[in-house]
Amino acid sequence: MIRFELVTLGGVKFGEDVYEVLLPTLEGQIGVMPGHMPLISVATHGVIGVRRKASDKDDMIEYYATNGGVIEVANDVLRVLVDEADNADDINEQEAQKAFDYAHKLKLEAKDQVSLEHAQGMIDRQSVRLQVAGLKRRHR
Repeated sequence: MIRFELVTLGGVKFGEDVYEVLLPTLEGQIGVMPGHMPLISVATHGVIGVRRKASDKDDMIEYYATNGGVIEVANDVLRVLVDEADNADDINEQEAQKAFDYAHKLKLEAKDQVSLEHAQGMIDRQSVRLQVAGLKRRHR
């Protein structure tokens, strides 16, 4: 088992021993399992998947939406530090879709680079939240 700690600005979101964690990185998705080599990397916006036991089927993976952060692996401890992480069970798909649509509207109406980047950040966040909500719906 590997100790997985998902830490947000609001505190520890997840802190348990697990079999495998799937993480979005700049190089693509990686899997971290017991015995993983030491690593410090950047987490990109995307989906974090947690398989609690080796025997857990894919439909039992627990999903979190995140907008990036820092990954550290050492001595069978995986720490992921992010601004926020939304568990699939906490995401209201209809609300996320409304926020996604609103962000697209803001992007179309953006008058300067700062507004454009803010809108794109909102789009990216809601896109990942919708992806996680979709995964939850398909697997349950």
